Amino acid sequence: MKISVIIVNYNVKHFLEQCLNSVLASARHCETEIYVVDNNSVDGSCSMVKEKFPEVHLIENKKNYGFSYANNQAIKISKGEYVLLLNPDTVIEEKTLQKVCDFMDSHPDAGGLGVKMIDGKGRFLPESKRGLPTPEVAFYKIFGVSKLFPKSKKFGKYHLTYLDKEETHVVDVLSGAFMLLRKECLDKTGLLDENFFMYGEDIDMSYRISLAGYKNYYYPRTTIIHYKGESTKKGSINYVLVFYNAMIIFAKKHFSKRHAGTFSALINIAIYIRAAMAITYRFMRSIITPIIDALVIIAGFLVIAPIWSNHIFGSGDAYPENLFIYAVLAYALIWILSLLFLGGYDKPVKTKNIFKGIGAGAIIILVLYSLLPAEFRFSRALILLGAGWTTIVLPLTRFLLHFTGRTIFKMNMPGKKLIAIVGNKQESSKLVNLLNNNNPKIKISAFVNPINTGSDKYFAGTIDQLDEIVRIKKIDEIIFCAKSLQSQQIINTMLKLNNVKLDYKIASPDGISVIGSNSINTTGELYNIDINSIVKPENLRNKRMLDFIIALIFIILLPVLIIFVPKRGKMIKNLFSILFGGKSFVTYCTDKNTDTSLLPKIKNGVFTPVSVIVKDNISTELIERLNMMYAKDYKILQDINIIFKSWRKLGQN
Repeated sequence: MKISVIIVNYNVKHFLEQCLNSVLASARHCETEIYVVDNNSVDGSCSMVKEKFPEVHLIENKKNYGFSYANNQAIKISKGEYVLLLNPDTVIEEKTLQKVCDFMDSHPDAGGLGVKMIDGKGRFLPESKRGLPTPEVAFYKIFGVSKLFPKSKKFGKYHLTYLDKEETHVVDVLSGAFMLLRKECLDKTGLLDENFFMYGEDIDMSYRISLAGYKNYYYPRTTIIHYKGESTKKGSINYVLVFYNAMIIFAKKHFSKRHAGTFSALINIAIYIRAAMAITYRFMRSIITPIIDALVIIAGFLVIAPIWSNHIFGSGDAYPENLFIYAVLAYALIWILSLLFLGGYDKPVKTKNIFKGIGAGAIIILVLYSLLPAEFRFSRALILLGAGWTTIVLPLTRFLLHFTGRTIFKMNMPGKKLIAIVGNKQESSKLVNLLNNNNPKIKISAFVNPINTGSDKYFAGTIDQLDEIVRIKKIDEIIFCAKSLQSQQIINTMLKLNNVKLDYKIASPDGISVIGSNSINTTGELYNIDINSIVKPENLRNKRMLDFIIALIFIILLPVLIIFVPKRGKMIKNLFSILFGGKSFVTYCTDKNTDTSLLPKIKNGVFTPVSVIVKDNISTELIERLNMMYAKDYKILQDINIIFKSWRKLGQN
């Protein structure tokens, strides 16, 4: 056996499927065995592998033992001369396996090899080649010096940014996303260190390869897509803690006590700094828009008040200063809260939610104003003028912020995303049905012929003319049909276009899913069946408010409910769990081993859409259909109906 490909999977079923399709295509050119080690996924990954890829060796763990442990499970039973550790969120070229094996054959000093990686938008990923994170190198990376001087051999060692990414180089560290290892070398170095749960194991293995007398190579003659971050959130505090603690494990293992101590101290400082930065960044992202809105509202009153005061009283400062300041701050706060509860800060922002929030806020202010004692009521007209200002200027400000291009200010503007589909007629037609039926926010603007021969009016042009088609048709996103195109064609096209404004996605050969990733730091996106209604921000907010209100009412009515509801202790526990957000009243039905892996994730609950059905013998097919309808067409009235028809079952689950 020439090569053993090992893929560790955790809850990324659709990316795993795309990855396996590309690996199997590449395996036609090289003797290959494939292992998938699943770390207790709950998204149906194992069922998918068994059904669609029976030739793949599947290891099903009942617990998430971590990346190193899972890889070692497969390495121990692999038979290949080479072992490839591959992330599930990758796509490799048809000749990738052959090329890397040929390189290793011709370089007996090579213990490990990494390749050129690009992200979901076609951008080069700098972690394709890395230096050893010594205390000095780590310092330059952590504190941003390496970014300031990327071409410096002194400061650019972390990502070896001074080396040409198009040339082959000996490097210190390989990426765990694509790490080819010589089995003979593994016999000398030992397997992956299982002290590293996630992150750091690739650095440790690369260093041990060097210590064993072998070299690590960066090989750019083949390119892979690495969607990056499908199993983890790179900006999360948890990521910061796990990643930097892995660096401490590495330092203690390989550096002298003095250097390890210095490194550990540096890393601990970095953890606090990065964690503080992550918290501050998230907090600022969440409050920046409300702060701008508040400033717009306050500015309006500061402009309008003196003008109106002068018009009515002949003086610009007729209103009591202290009363005016407190009143304006209260008005701004009410409007901000009204916008918050009515979806004015959901992402992307819907204009109608802004106007709903402003209108509701104005009504609340006027009602509260009418309830105030006479000495605190100084101008109803000023409130109306302020409401007029807010209604006009606040949406205009949001509109202008949208065009800064920052995602936090992005609005749901009129119009649809323009899509170009690259694929043959049959596959394109199938894809059109999938997209049009389930994604009303997109428009198929062009069909592109994957081959460059013949002429057909169905196509706007050929794949070689894609650059012109994108420019003329103002395309926002390109979807490549995997059945019509080789992975290498897709990757080469992305590199050739080199357009970071474009989004790219790949349709699976069966046409059921379309996946891709639009950002280095975001998880991949998936088009399949549009069943995301239930997890839209406004629906999640309404569902939570309903849970809270009804749970509170039921708790007040407990003396009555205790008489009619069996299992009283469980009922009380359920009600308080719902009140504090641990559970919801209504969730999916999971009886009879029902598959909910394709449905959006929601909280566990007490009742289900099946709770209102009197029949005892309900088929799995009916349950799954009811679950799908509940997710796809969610309305708050559904929950109300289910709760009040099923309240006697509050003591179940």
